[in-house]
Amino acid sequence: MFLKWVLSSAAMIAAVHGGAAFAQTSVAADATIAEASDEIVIIGRGETRQVQTVSGVALQDLAPGTSPIKLVQRLPGVAVSGADSFGTYEWAARINIRGFTQNQLGFTLDGVPLGDMSYGNHNGLHISRALISENLGSVQLSQGSGALDVASTGQLGGALRYFSVAPQEKFGGVAALTAGSDSTFRGFVRLESGEIGGLGTRGWIAYVDQQADKWKGDGEQNQEQYAIKVEQPIGAATVSGYWNHSERQEQDYQDLSLAQIARLGYDWDNFGDGQFALAVRVADIAHNRGDTGQPVTNAAAGVTYPAPIQTADDAYWNAAGIREDDIGYIKLDLPIGDAVDVTLQAYTHENRGQGLWGTPYVVSPNATNPTATTNNAPFSVRTTEYEIERQGFIGSATFELGAHTINGGFWYETNDATQARRFYAVNRSNPSRSFLGFQSGAFFTQWAYAFETETLQFHVQDTWQVSEALKVNLGFRSINVDNAVRTTTINNAAPVAGADSNLIATLNTEENFLPQAGFVYVLNDTTEVFGAYAQNTAAFVSAVTAGPFASRSQANVEEVRRSLDPETSQTFELGLRRQTDVYRIGATAYLVQFDDRLLAVAQGSGIVGNAPVLSNVGSVETVGVELVGDLRINDDWTLFGAYTYNNSEYQDDVRNRTGVVQAATAGKRVVNTPENIFFGELSYDDGSLFGSVSANYLGDRFFTFTNNGGRVEGRTIIDLNLGYRFSGNAFLKGIEAQLNVTNLTDEDYVGTLGTNGFVNSGDSQTLVAGAPQQVFVTLRKRF
Repeated sequence: MFLKWVLSSAAMIAAVHGGAAFAQTSVAADATIAEASDEIVIIGRGETRQVQTVSGVALQDLAPGTSPIKLVQRLPGVAVSGADSFGTYEWAARINIRGFTQNQLGFTLDGVPLGDMSYGNHNGLHISRALISENLGSVQLSQGSGALDVASTGQLGGALRYFSVAPQEKFGGVAALTAGSDSTFRGFVRLESGEIGGLGTRGWIAYVDQQADKWKGDGEQNQEQYAIKVEQPIGAATVSGYWNHSERQEQDYQDLSLAQIARLGYDWDNFGDGQFALAVRVADIAHNRGDTGQPVTNAAAGVTYPAPIQTADDAYWNAAGIREDDIGYIKLDLPIGDAVDVTLQAYTHENRGQGLWGTPYVVSPNATNPTATTNNAPFSVRTTEYEIERQGFIGSATFELGAHTINGGFWYETNDATQARRFYAVNRSNPSRSFLGFQSGAFFTQWAYAFETETLQFHVQDTWQVSEALKVNLGFRSINVDNAVRTTTINNAAPVAGADSNLIATLNTEENFLPQAGFVYVLNDTTEVFGAYAQNTAAFVSAVTAGPFASRSQANVEEVRRSLDPETSQTFELGLRRQTDVYRIGATAYLVQFDDRLLAVAQGSGIVGNAPVLSNVGSVETVGVELVGDLRINDDWTLFGAYTYNNSEYQDDVRNRTGVVQAATAGKRVVNTPENIFFGELSYDDGSLFGSVSANYLGDRFFTFTNNGGRVEGRTIIDLNLGYRFSGNAFLKGIEAQLNVTNLTDEDYVGTLGTNGFVNSGDSQTLVAGAPQQVFVTLRKRF
């Protein structure tokens, strides 16, 4: 399938190279600037909106294997949370920018859309699976709104554009071994071909294998990836190709509530295979008590939970996420004369995945049969299963016309995806299924749906250099997205025609004019001011784990079609940048008006899988200030800091059709949005010895829409990095030794909020604890 796509895409690009084309603006220049600069953070000089670029070199200061998404926590406006030191554990990995959650942001890799990077992704994949972290060239963040050419239909707020590292001109490479806490072992290698003969061909191939135990409880979190990138000049043009294969198996940490943390502690976790007998006993007791709605499976177990367990949801047997992905692209960059640049890119992505839970809420088929010896456990393995097959094309042309730079382009994608909820039988006597592999042989399919999504986006913009001091940018984009769903299975049977559970529907999101405007005015050689306005709309999503289809009801989807509009946003920002040889600073004030906010209220324990209640809750207003800067103390020492004040509040109460208040949300802070965020880092590098110490503070956050209960206190995490580059002879040259200590002060804290969704008020089992102090040692060789 992938080879067929490669060949057909290559033929298409070759045809375009021989004739006319219309393609996407190349962003390779941005990546090249970031790679060539010795600055870790580039503070968007000359940009008409708030933009910063972080060099991939910054990842070398973090523990190897750290997700590229965690890299941007140093930038203003950004709150990154997770449960592990690397930020790769996807169930808990979250990013919030100016009050917008992860599924309201845009993400791309070398221009290819990554979707919303959510755990149950319907239209992409997480950056940790699309790119080996050591292969990151740079990442560009637009806090307020991404550029018009960003391929995203969920981008209400900012956008993150990741760029893979470019192949080098000379033969060489890098190899690294990392070992550390919780049996962590990571091996990475990248080989550079350099330019081959007189062809100009150059490329790299890379491999990584990372294995680690969970930092608490029983289980593993492993990932293996292969990647290749090639660039081929053809006259003035360049054809490039990229492919990445990822296999990820990660056993989950238990979701907790505030009450559970107080009673059981941050280190409490699922039973795992090591306590399988205890998991069986607790499930039997839960059934005997009537806590799960399941029949009695072993009356002799009694009705008293073993201390300190008090509920069936305190701990489950096990849980995990399994993902396998292939993503790749072929791209043509074609200059035509001195005034026109054309880019055309074709891409593909295939994914299959399962999210697993050992659930006592559905027992194995023979659980109540006292003579059965197999498939007789008082629980089963519940999965949510995903498959994605998407292909797309991105193209644009840029014209230099005197003082004007005109750019226009398009993005087209087709996406065939499926989601299913299935249950697999387990034996009572032993853990007969592994949570580190794909499950097969389901005894029950609760539901299964097929989705077809077609996306078309168009944009045009003009960047006008009005004078030597003033530059203005004006443009708009339009989007048209059709989300079609078809029910394939309900309760182990084909759907019944006309039944409410037989979901057959199409939702359309169409916005023909989403404008953006901005300016930058140079006051003098060191200082400039800028301002921007952007309007965005988020398309409905093709999933039954989120969005309008999550109700799994034909009547409810028809109601959405009649009464709910897509979410929209308007962003205003005004800022100042100043840069000297000693320091660089940036300050930005912003206002965001977020309308037709769709609020999904979780119902019951996440493991039960109840459909959330979706409502339009009106508007959210966000005001804030972002400060960022660095100070070059001398040639060796650098101080960097970023501070954000962000106030995001719901403007309306949630009311039913008769006007009765269902949730008093007006004037309340938006969930999972801290008011205060700070990142500070002191770095040292004399060419041989290098190191840094950083502190990341997130203020108080809520996981209740009414802010009634559900408050998590702020936390500060300090990380330490120390390293040495050897020299003196050919053997030592290129060798580096590095020590990373994460959470240096060993703080107990809540890492992520909302893993099981958000509720109106009170407590909820939707929190994941953050990792304690961990230590990693790396030996690296560059050649």
